[in-house]
Amino acid sequence: MDSNAVAQYLSNNPHFFEEHAELLSSVKLTSTLGNRAVSLQERQMEVLRHKYHALEMRLAELLRIAQDNDAITQKFQQWARSLLLARNDVDLPHVLIDGLQSIFDVPYATLRLWGVAENFAHGWFAQGVSDDAKLFANGLSAPFCGKNNDFEVTAWIDEAQAIESIAILPLRRSDATEAFGLLVLGAPDPARFTADMATDFLVKIGDTAGAALSCLLD
Repeated sequence: MDSNAVAQYLSNNPHFFEEHAELLSSVKLTSTLGNRAVSLQERQMEVLRHKYHALEMRLAELLRIAQDNDAITQKFQQWARSLLLARNDVDLPHVLIDGLQSIFDVPYATLRLWGVAENFAHGWFAQGVSDDAKLFANGLSAPFCGKNNDFEVTAWIDEAQAIESIAILPLRRSDATEAFGLLVLGAPDPARFTADMATDFLVKIGDTAGAALSCLLD
């Protein structure tokens, strides 16, 4: 019998070592902790300890992720609450941007809207936006995150030269395909917004911002 046949036999007969318990102490294997020989029971304990340690590490990682997500959720709730407490519509863009910077610790943030009602046309948030920027916004199905490559939208921030990474969020009505604005977040840290980062919370921020700011549209 070759080793595969033996392995298959033992797999098909799980009670083999119960019937031949004396073999457990006579079978010798090389320990992973050195070159010494150990019994089958000792090797099994080593394997179990290794698996237990791996599970502990995985559990610790999942706990860390859960704690991070809980912290972000609390910040998101605080930010959404500030939008609901805005005294009037014209205050919304400032409250929204100020909340992102103070609550989420985003160093730089701004936004631009187009198609706003006449009453808001002279607001800082309704300043001119090029057709290319609007086309770019309509083409975004998800937030763009990555290196700042001198995007036009970066110039909307006074400290644009300090921005190394950027997140660009399209703003839409819930029932619309075309965007009516862009929300721009920037950071001097190149690792703050990266192309491979998860964007679940950024999508929620964009959706919430779009719903809140839609009241400014014509």
